[in-house]
Amino acid sequence: MDELERLQDVTAWRPEPGRRFFSASHEEIAAGLTTDVYFIKTRETLRAEGVAEAHVVAEIFPREDGVFAGLPEVEALLRGRGVKLWALPEGSNFAAREVVARIEGPYDRFGLYETPILGFLASSSGWATAARRARLAAGGKPVFCFGARHVHPAVAPVMERAALVGGAQGAACILAAKLAGQEPVGTVPHALFLILGDTVQGARAYHRVMPPEEPRTILVDTYKDEAEESLRVAEALGDALAGVRLDTPGERGGVTPDLVRELRARLDQAGHRNVTVFVSGGLTPERLSALAEAGADAFGVGSYISSAAPIDMTMDLKEVAGKPRTKRGRIPGRTPNPRLVEVL
Repeated sequence: MDELERLQDVTAWRPEPGRRFFSASHEEIAAGLTTDVYFIKTRETLRAEGVAEAHVVAEIFPREDGVFAGLPEVEALLRGRGVKLWALPEGSNFAAREVVARIEGPYDRFGLYETPILGFLASSSGWATAARRARLAAGGKPVFCFGARHVHPAVAPVMERAALVGGAQGAACILAAKLAGQEPVGTVPHALFLILGDTVQGARAYHRVMPPEEPRTILVDTYKDEAEESLRVAEALGDALAGVRLDTPGERGGVTPDLVRELRARLDQAGHRNVTVFVSGGLTPERLSALAEAGADAFGVGSYISSAAPIDMTMDLKEVAGKPRTKRGRIPGRTPNPRLVEVL
C-alpha cells in the first residue's frame, strides 16, 4: 500500500468492499491512513514550498507521571526512514513534562506519523501505568492481566503487552502472551461447572483432561459457599490441587478480605497449606491491598488496567535547520534528559 502524499490521495482512497472489521491493518498504519488529515495537508504544502526535508528536532513529553510503554511500535514505524530516535527504556517511570522521546531528521520522513506515534505511546503508557499501580498495591504478589474482554479485540494484545511492561506477571489473551514470548495464563469460566452441574465434577474433569504441567487452579464460587467448595475440591484432587480461584460476583458481596481470611484458615486447618488463593473480579488498587494483606496469593486484574485513560502525549518541534525554534509557551532548543538512550 502506497504512503499518502497529497490530499487528493485521501479523497481518492476507498475502503475495500466487504471489509469485516473497523480496525487498521499494519499496512494502513504505515501508509498514513490513521493519521490526522492535517498532516497530509502539511506535507503537501511544505513540498510545494520546497522545504519538506527541513532538518528538525522533535520532542515528546507526557502531561502526567506514568510508566513508559509502546516504544517498539514507534521504532518499527520509523525504522528505515532516515531519522534518529532517542527514548526512555520501555518500562521506565517518567514524570509529567519529562521528555520521553526525541526524533531528529528531515521532517517529511516522520511528520506524517505524529498521530500514530503519540497514540502508540499514550495508550500503552496508560495501561502500563495502571498495571504498575496494581502490582505495587498487591505488595509484589503476582498480578495477571485479564482485561482483553473489556477492549476492542484489535487492541487487546497491545493492552495486555503494555500490562506486562508495567509489571503484570502474565496475560490471558493468547496473542498478547505469545507476542511477549510467554504462554497465556488462566483457568476456566463458570460455564464449565454450570454445564457439568457440580464444582467437584468439573475439577476432576479438568484434572483428567489438562496436561500435567498445567496448574490445577479451580474456580470455587459457582454453586456453594466458597470455603465449603474449596475443601471439597481439595479433598477430591489432593496434592494435585495448586490453588482455588475466587470470583464472587458483586451481587453476593464480591470477594472480601474476611472471606479470604476464613478460606485461608479453613484450608490450613484441613492440611492444605500449599493451596494458593487466587482472586479476580473488579479489583482496584484499594481492594488489591486489602486482599493481599488478608492472605490472597495472586490476582487477575481486568477492567482496572483495560479502562485506564491514555496518558496525553505531546510532540513539539524544538529545532528547525539547526536553530532553536518552537511555539509560544515552550522553550526553544533541545531539552536535556540524560535518561534518553539511542534507539535508531
